[in-house]
Amino acid sequence: MKLVLGRDDLAEAAVNAIGTQAERLDIRPVHKAARGMIAESSVDICELPIVTLLQAVAHDRPVLLLPVVALGRPQHQTLVTCGELTVENVEGRSVGVRSWSQTTGVWMRGFLAEQYGVDLRKVDWVVYEGAHVAEQRDPFWVRRAPSGCRLQSDFLDRSLDFAIMGNELPVDERIRTAIPEAAQVAAAWSKEKGFAPVNHVVAVSEKAARKHSADVCAAYDAMRELVAAELAGFEALRGPVTQVASYALEQGALPRLVEFDELVARSCEALGVSPDRFETEADR
Repeated sequence: MKLVLGRDDLAEAAVNAIGTQAERLDIRPVHKAARGMIAESSVDICELPIVTLLQAVAHDRPVLLLPVVALGRPQHQTLVTCGELTVENVEGRSVGVRSWSQTTGVWMRGFLAEQYGVDLRKVDWVVYEGAHVAEQRDPFWVRRAPSGCRLQSDFLDRSLDFAIMGNELPVDERIRTAIPEAAQVAAAWSKEKGFAPVNHVVAVSEKAARKHSADVCAAYDAMRELVAAELAGFEALRGPVTQVASYALEQGALPRLVEFDELVARSCEALGVSPDRFETEADR
């Protein structure tokens, strides 16, 4: 079985649980493995951005959720500017984001609409890549940057008023967060919702789930031991995954709503287990 996991501890635990049949592939950044897994099932267990997984399911690709969060973090700080503008000035301005399907962008646009009343169609959105799922198309009101352009360069030379960037944020003293007190706003949002944003989850190919159910479940158990209680198990993921699916649908990043119970049913049917298999006694 081939695995791609960005966290070394999760990868080591999963490989050890599966045994000699497991091979970890070193693909970095980890999202570069997504297209191959979705299009060709080239990886059996793979860390995927949650929006990518939702798109894959919506387009009936053989990809299943294994309920472990590999990356979760606050997101309000990811809207940045080099000027004096703030979040109140987003409408009518240009905002760059690597991909319309990028999970960080979906979360941030959700906050803009929900908390700040931004009409997303009144923003000049500029994207630099397509989706990991080949069938997914961007909304007509989103424009693609010319070939050869880079988000970071366009942002730093002021071709863009704002950008949404997570790990790809360059180091430059001119950059500042567009939402005042972003950390406090993010904490308050999570407290109100009862969960924090989820970026990456663990996915399994349907073929591997059916053929190697015991190994996949053993890998899940090993990874669950390493993450916080709120980051593993279907019920722990229900809130954040349902929220980001709703945001993605509203933004045209999904062709249809993917219900959380659909994800649960698909995974459990292929693995031949009940949803309780992924919960501890404390969760029940």
